[in-house]
Amino acid sequence: MKQLGILDAAFINLERGSTPQHIASLGIYDPSTAPGGKVRFKQLIATFERRLDNQPLFRTRLVQVPGGLDRPYWVKDERFDVEFHLRHIALPSPGDWRQLCIQVARLHSRPLDMSKPLWEAYIIEGLDRIPGLPKGSFAIMVKIHHSLVDGMGGNSIAALIHDLVPDPAPADSDEPLPRLVDITPGMAELLSRATVNGIKNVAGVVSGAAGNSLRLARYAAGVATGDYPGIDMQAPKTRFNHSVSPHRVFTAAEFSLQDFKAIKDAAGVKINDVALAVVGGALQRYLDDLGEAPSAALAAAIPVNMRARRESSEDHNQVGSIFTSLHTDIADPAARLQAIHHSSLDAQRAGDASPLVDMLKLAGVFTPAITRPVANFWARNHLSSYLPVNISTVVSNVAGPDQPLYCSGARLMDYYGLGVLTPGVGLFHMVFSYCGKMTVSVLADRAMLPDPEHYKRCLEASLQALAAAVLPRTRRTPAPRKAQKKPARRRV
Repeated sequence: MKQLGILDAAFINLERGSTPQHIASLGIYDPSTAPGGKVRFKQLIATFERRLDNQPLFRTRLVQVPGGLDRPYWVKDERFDVEFHLRHIALPSPGDWRQLCIQVARLHSRPLDMSKPLWEAYIIEGLDRIPGLPKGSFAIMVKIHHSLVDGMGGNSIAALIHDLVPDPAPADSDEPLPRLVDITPGMAELLSRATVNGIKNVAGVVSGAAGNSLRLARYAAGVATGDYPGIDMQAPKTRFNHSVSPHRVFTAAEFSLQDFKAIKDAAGVKINDVALAVVGGALQRYLDDLGEAPSAALAAAIPVNMRARRESSEDHNQVGSIFTSLHTDIADPAARLQAIHHSSLDAQRAGDASPLVDMLKLAGVFTPAITRPVANFWARNHLSSYLPVNISTVVSNVAGPDQPLYCSGARLMDYYGLGVLTPGVGLFHMVFSYCGKMTVSVLADRAMLPDPEHYKRCLEASLQALAAAVLPRTRRTPAPRKAQKKPARRRV
């Protein structure tokens, strides 16, 4: 039996019907590399079973402490059935990219069954009308609760079901499997543990409050003296800062990783700066087309891996957030990219000192009996709309593997990531690199982004404008692959 960490528990406490706290991946596969050139559903079941042998946590379920008096526990699911978590479906006609995006959005909007191990996967066939895909291609969408994986979840999911070769050697049958957790504890044991932990938690909260107060004072002093940049309190609200509904839309734009690197090298910035510039440019274009573009600069939240910044803990989640300006008030793309670069450096430097980087922990440090009613009250009354600090989106950038990955022998061709939406922030971007490709996946509230394909075109146009402003004429970025139907250059 293993108790959830503070940040892991935060995602459980924040779980609501309109804002489920799971992340997801979408992979598209070419079965021609599999033995026999075809992959059957039973082979995928066998692959998941084999891979899960080394991932015992995905065979556990959540047990809540009576009355919400303590953080919940992971315990072994005695009735675990891998086939319950794998679903086999097909796209309706015509089976094109839009149909796939609609299906993925619908699946992502559904909360996970909290009484079962907190993941599920969908094998999706019928991708017959998506340009560029080999015959028989299929997709796999994997949903995993955020309490199981952190901000590097894109790589966590990728590692869960993939091999490095099409036909991996059988595992050594004499090698002992990882030990699973113990049997489900009784109510008396849970309450007894809750009493002991309650005393520890009170001491921890007092100590943590004192430490955070000291950090807050130091950070405020640093802002006042100019050592740390303050958060821009004037970032405007947009259509993405309203109450989030249960309905989702999904789309993605695909680019060449080399194009991003060419812009990075020419401008002397980082890949993440290029990604933020593309997102910021797309947001400004989209809002301008709607007549809603603000004159002030938009802001974004960026998840950061805290493992590299602090001592590691047993929590599955070790992620924080920093905030930066997208400088959408700067018309010139090259100048905007440089401004984003400097703001990102400032945000990262300030993030080490700012207590706001750990703001999400507030949802897990107190018992569920306290946190859940507060979270529900917050969301139900749209209190996020009263916060002075506004972010229009979350942008997560994950560097994936450079070598090809395989599932049941089928080669992974394209990979997309889906994050979570929170009350008051109805737009999420996941930037993921894999085998020379860079995908920018978009998850949004359906009412806030009713025309996702138009927004996809804004992403493509944003990169084109950035390349035209930064690169020499002979090296400017071509149109995105999936949008380019002819070899001739259409836009520069």
